[in-house]
Amino acid sequence: MNKKLLIRDLTLRDGQQSAFATRMNQSQVDRVLPYYKDANFYAMEVWGGAVPDSVMRYLGENPWERLEKIKSVVGNVSKLTALSRGRNLFGYAPYPDEIIDGFFKNAVASGLDIMRIFDALNDVDNIKSSVKCIKKYGGMADCAVCYTVDPKYDDAAQEGKKGGFLSSLFGKKYEQPKRQPVFTDEYFLGKAKEMLALGADMISIKDMSGLIPPARVNALVTSFKQNLNVPIDFHTHCTPGYGLGAVLAAIVAGADVVDTAIWNFAGGPAAPAIELIYIFCKKLGVELDVNMEAVAKINEQLLEIRKELDAVDAVKQFPKPFNPLTDTLPAEIDREFDNAVEAAKRNDETALLKACYAIEAYFNFPKPNELVKNAEIPGGMYTNMVAQLKQFNSLDILEDAMKLIPSVRLDAGLPPLVTPTSQIVGAQAVNSAINIKNGRPKYTNPSNQFIALVKGEYGQTPVPVDPEFRLLIAGTREETPYDTGKHKMQDNPLLPEYGELPLAKNEKEVLLLELFPTVATGFLRKKREEEFKARHKEETPVAETLGQQAKPGQKTDEEPIVGNLVECPIPGTILEVYVKPGDKVTKGKNLLILEAMKMENDITSNFSGTVHRVFVKAGDVVREGAPMVEIVP
Repeated sequence: MNKKLLIRDLTLRDGQQSAFATRMNQSQVDRVLPYYKDANFYAMEVWGGAVPDSVMRYLGENPWERLEKIKSVVGNVSKLTALSRGRNLFGYAPYPDEIIDGFFKNAVASGLDIMRIFDALNDVDNIKSSVKCIKKYGGMADCAVCYTVDPKYDDAAQEGKKGGFLSSLFGKKYEQPKRQPVFTDEYFLGKAKEMLALGADMISIKDMSGLIPPARVNALVTSFKQNLNVPIDFHTHCTPGYGLGAVLAAIVAGADVVDTAIWNFAGGPAAPAIELIYIFCKKLGVELDVNMEAVAKINEQLLEIRKELDAVDAVKQFPKPFNPLTDTLPAEIDREFDNAVEAAKRNDETALLKACYAIEAYFNFPKPNELVKNAEIPGGMYTNMVAQLKQFNSLDILEDAMKLIPSVRLDAGLPPLVTPTSQIVGAQAVNSAINIKNGRPKYTNPSNQFIALVKGEYGQTPVPVDPEFRLLIAGTREETPYDTGKHKMQDNPLLPEYGELPLAKNEKEVLLLELFPTVATGFLRKKREEEFKARHKEETPVAETLGQQAKPGQKTDEEPIVGNLVECPIPGTILEVYVKPGDKVTKGKNLLILEAMKMENDITSNFSGTVHRVFVKAGDVVREGAPMVEIVP
């Protein structure tokens, strides 16, 4: 056990992403920054993950400005850290080296000190460029091994309630090959050694699902400390109930850094509370440099901010107010802290978890979520699924979708569930649940990203994808890596309606377009509109955006359906429409792109004929079963 422990605070990134759907706006962030300057955390995770996407998509804010504003206040008191997805950076597709290089150049220039780099498949080849680039520009490479487990397979779920996809095609029950354990301690240490060989400045054990029990933490941290000569960081979540005990086990096993969140943003789907770790460290004689008085001031602000975020609060259960500097613990709860410490020292997992559950129950932190625990998914993935299904009034299929996750994951090569694979697998599980509910094959209309994952474009999966399954999903039996040489830069058009301004006016905005084409296009177009109006100080008519082929009045309640309808298979948002009335189409032709849970789905025609009406336009939110295109023979 180390005599000094460093803390990476997750509150402003992972904390708000896990519990509040990343909706904390800049003004809310600004309210806590002066206190963070005094808190003296080793590091603050403030960027990356879902932050760049969400601040544009939901808040209309510039993600580069968020990083720069935090740096301007906090300075060098704490290292600013972010999370990136290897070759995918913050997006859902692999990028060529020149994009990765430009991204890290601008990230470091905007204030980033440490990038935690992971690959969703633990394919170390996918992080090489990021490690090289962050170090090139003076930042630190924190390479993360994504912890995951072999799933509890449900063969009934694999087949689906009305017959499995593979069985229906092969005419018999599809049998998976004999399953051997994949995610062993040796597997994780091997990945960490590969990362160290690339030049990692530190190694993180990234338990994005909160699935690592304390005894396994003890074994992994001990092994990493014995075999790796760089600092070891431990990251987990509390959703399934292991989080607090797991962090204590990591401290006792000698972790150099642990990740925590501040009280009102901690627990449940987020990380354990720094306030509880502080008490453990006092009892262990472990030194913390954190200024807990400043932390208490941050927490006062977070309480009010959490109330403001009520509409997106995934838990809606506030912990009992507590300040470890001023509040006295009841004797029985103080005893539970002692019990937990002693249990961690002797590696008694049962006793450790029992004590931690008692502590969390006393402070009114959420109970372990058995559904998430059994489905073996990240808490953030769960909250995203809930939020998006709720948006489309489809919460009734949540449980069915959760049960399908292990089988979808196995079919796709057993990827660890972390963005983007968690989103890809989660969205496909939702799609499959809807398909089965409606009597369709399990893999009807797979998303473009699921197809790419199965094809091999995201990298090498932990276990090989069955060639026959790949053929059925992706049209080829051969694993096909993504060819970054074919990458085409996003268009950056001039906008005549806004005085011939370019859509992206600098390198940072061009990078936003590359990483988030759809979201950044809307965000930047609005920014150019605002700038144009500010210069002219008067309302200026704005031309209609492209892709809005459905004209006002085209669909009327009075006009009867005379052709075949292409209906929405899953709830989502229309990204692009390819056809207009009068177009000739053949069966299988792409009609439009539907975004569902951030995944893009090509919607094809089941009919040949002529487009009679188009009922949707880009930007429309559509429900399952809604008419989209009418085609007459």
